[in-house]
Amino acid sequence: MQLRNLLTVNVVELGEEAPMIHETAPLDFTAQHSTSVPKPSSTTSFNVPQPTSTSPQPSVTSSPKAAPTGSGGKMKYAGVNIAGFDFSCSTDGSCQVGGIYAPLPATGGPDGSGQMKHFVQDDNLNAFRLPVSWQYLVDGNLGGSLSANNLGNYDKLLQACLGTGALCIIDIHNYARWNGGVIGQGGPSNDQFVSLWTQLATKYASPTNVAFGIMNEPHDINIQTWAETLQLVVTAIRKAGATSQYILLPGNNYSSASEFAGNSAAALLPIHNPDGSNTNLIFDIHQYLDSDFSGTNAECSTNKVDAFTALATFLRSHSRQAFLSETGGGNTQSCVRDLCQLLQYCDANADVFLGYTGWAAGSFDRGYVLSETPAFANGQWTDQLLVSSCIKR
Repeated sequence: MQLRNLLTVNVVELGEEAPMIHETAPLDFTAQHSTSVPKPSSTTSFNVPQPTSTSPQPSVTSSPKAAPTGSGGKMKYAGVNIAGFDFSCSTDGSCQVGGIYAPLPATGGPDGSGQMKHFVQDDNLNAFRLPVSWQYLVDGNLGGSLSANNLGNYDKLLQACLGTGALCIIDIHNYARWNGGVIGQGGPSNDQFVSLWTQLATKYASPTNVAFGIMNEPHDINIQTWAETLQLVVTAIRKAGATSQYILLPGNNYSSASEFAGNSAAALLPIHNPDGSNTNLIFDIHQYLDSDFSGTNAECSTNKVDAFTALATFLRSHSRQAFLSETGGGNTQSCVRDLCQLLQYCDANADVFLGYTGWAAGSFDRGYVLSETPAFANGQWTDQLLVSSCIKR
């Protein structure tokens, strides 16, 4: 998530109190939460602009138009972020090893495994992004080996994800930084970052449904130098034996989808596999729909379909794909309207948009302004409004 100012977020195991922990958030995170908005009726319709057609627009309850390449009109992947191992990270890449709140009942956290099973079985979702801090994985030792204990905890969540059959995205949630220093640009060396990914790729080289999200939301970086760093990581991942899995390539400006083509694409397009191909090298994009695009407000004000139309044209012209690994909004009617419209558009252009994961469930309390955490009571899970209206398939 695009995060600029430190705030306090209450995260609790469902039905229990837990200590306050800190996660940073963009701009101002003081918007009032909306947790009791009635679900729209099944007949509510929202118009979704299409890039090449002047025919009537689909409603939320109608089937989107087939994608231009005949992909069947649905993105391949749909899912949710399962957050918690990233808690305490700020946008300068400072993360407290002890600040995580793992979505693992065994360590006193919420039931991330149960949430994922519910999302797969009841909502037909098939992708989960699992944010984690670099510091946590190496127990605060920059350039060091993966911590057996900490990786073991994270691996429990990843194995639970793999057990559902879903795509499981390892996401390093550090904003291209470690404690304020930019990777390969005066902070951690490229070798130290490559070491992290070499170890992860070696461990997870076999599962075909693991994806490697190289970095969450780089910002304020030299994009050409960053592309050189990404190339080194891609080469290392492939040489470690993970030869076929998706690798997500993030651009500048907090991975902004709206700004990708104009600000990051030229530098990232040449990144390639060791064989010279770009097979399964996917651009990683984020987009929030509130008034300042920060993902801090309960109400949404735009569907950003105009920006995604331009991005789709760009991607198609270069035969490339993007994955919307963070999007979302409050559990409000305005966000139901706008997010449903955006995801319908992406479904209708599924030749270039591979999938999406909403932000976020896992260890977030249901009162968090962007919460997608389901409630569990009497043996049943109940989704948040935005999940039941837009995220589920």
